[in-house]
Amino acid sequence: MREMLKFYIDGEWVDPVTANPVDVINPATEEPCGRISLGSAADVDLAVAAAKRAGAAYAATTREQRIELLQSILVEFAKRHDDIAAAIMDEMGAPWGLAKGAQAGSGPQHIKAAIRALKTFEFEEKNRTTLIVKEPIGVCALITPWNWPVNQIACKVAPALAAGCTMVLKPSEIAPFDAMIFAEVLDAAGVPAGVFNLVNGDGPGVGTALSLHPDVAMVSFTGSTRAGVAVAQNAAPTVKRVAQELGGKSANILLDDADFDTAVRQGAEECFDNTGQSCNAPTRMLVPRDRMEEAASIAAEVAQHTRVGDPRAEGIEVGPLVSEQQWNKVQDLIRKGIDEGATLAAGGTGRPEGLQKGWYARPTVFANVSNDMTIAREEIFGPVLSIIAYDDEDEAVEVANETPYGLSGYVSSGSLDRARRVAARLHTGMVHINGAHLDSMAPFGGYKQSGNGREWGAHGIEEFLEVKSIYGFEAS
Repeated sequence: MREMLKFYIDGEWVDPVTANPVDVINPATEEPCGRISLGSAADVDLAVAAAKRAGAAYAATTREQRIELLQSILVEFAKRHDDIAAAIMDEMGAPWGLAKGAQAGSGPQHIKAAIRALKTFEFEEKNRTTLIVKEPIGVCALITPWNWPVNQIACKVAPALAAGCTMVLKPSEIAPFDAMIFAEVLDAAGVPAGVFNLVNGDGPGVGTALSLHPDVAMVSFTGSTRAGVAVAQNAAPTVKRVAQELGGKSANILLDDADFDTAVRQGAEECFDNTGQSCNAPTRMLVPRDRMEEAASIAAEVAQHTRVGDPRAEGIEVGPLVSEQQWNKVQDLIRKGIDEGATLAAGGTGRPEGLQKGWYARPTVFANVSNDMTIAREEIFGPVLSIIAYDDEDEAVEVANETPYGLSGYVSSGSLDRARRVAARLHTGMVHINGAHLDSMAPFGGYKQSGNGREWGAHGIEEFLEVKSIYGFEAS
């Protein structure tokens, strides 16, 4: 049992202004795996004040000093990598291989990307007699989710440090322990007091206080579209910058010349990865109408052979959903898919066979889904794949774009030129061609209700900067 009841403010671990301890539940056991404290507006005031005091001195640091600091964080992170992975496995149910690899491994990946971008980042440019400079925006509130916890922390903290900003982090109260260890990493790396601060809490208690706070210049938020709207509304009276990475319902278009066996398997596996709890998961698979049966059969085979179980067990690919609330939501949506007439090709409601405890869901495949069904419209955030038929390429693009979301898209084709043409027509912030992986130096973010921010690499640093024009800097 982890007991981590303090907050990290002004370079020290301090008690909350008002004690409010809560259990953190391990979704694999449904039992507490530790305790944290939920903070309040009073704790936020202390953390923001510390960040504000540290702002001028940290903003004045040089590029070289920030690079050195980020490199020190990398060194300290390596010492705690497995501790962070173990925390993620316990708090949100990621299988050990995923927790140690992609989950914890994403932390140093984003720190390295920030270092690489910072080395060549242009903070100044001249336009005739005018100097255009990019300066740290000030105190930043970083609000992060539970599904990829240290990934989202690192891809905000690293560029904020690179930009010269100070910050207050509110990690998810559902998955807080990796964030606490990350704070210990930053402390050991010598991040100056007040530059990085951490206050645990829920949205109403701490998230709202941060987004309303007059001394916070920017909110970087990752989470649901509903919560993102609330953050933006809270930030509006003080005209804060709000950068958002929100929900998704990404379409995976398999064109008729694609390698179907590979593309369907890859798409289903990626949909089920992280128990389907990824905002950019390819949850809508679009296939030619005459190949629906073939695609459903292949995807169903993937679902049936996906190993679901205890995250600590050898060879497990999919762990539990993060909570009882999330499990109930996924069950309701699976039931709705059945009731609305989609063909259940694999999975369904209830726990997988042999798993009586823990919030485990059955990897589920629906065929013959129409794009107006609930399972095609709502972000399920579970291991549920919806397969939709199309008659021609134009209809495939139309169906893919017919969603309020626009985070990611996927296209598979035997012709790279054809895949490129389709990718260009998708209204999404990202597109994967033929299973291409994410690029940590390329911007991550979406269109429409998937948000308005961009993270990762140089674009991540840009989010934390203000632009100033100094006219007459050079004599005419």
